[in-house]
Amino acid sequence: METSKNIAKGIGISLITTFILLMIFSVLLTYTNINENTITPVIIVVTAISILIGSSIGNMKMQKNGIVNGALVGGIYILILYFISSLLNWNFSLNLQSIIMIGVGIIFGILGGIIGVNKK
Repeated sequence: METSKNIAKGIGISLITTFILLMIFSVLLTYTNINENTITPVIIVVTAISILIGSSIGNMKMQKNGIVNGALVGGIYILILYFISSLLNWNFSLNLQSIIMIGVGIIFGILGGIIGVNKK
């Protein structure tokens, strides 16, 4: 039960962090001369950072299984993101960017899980 609560906490922190970072980026995009070609790379970086932070914090109280719990945080985060995307965009489909995002989500979730478990 404690594990699922920590995973949910990690996912929540990741989603909130993503929202905050993307709001900052959208303001920068609106009021500066940042090229719109930067949107996709920034989204991937924001996703990676958010999952890393959420997974680290979510796994801080855990003693073991940081890799598995971190992968779950990253994987479930990505599933939630794609579920929301599919609801908002009827033309939603999996493509190379989607596969990269899934990989980034799981890898950074694992890294965050390892960091969180080993943080004292």
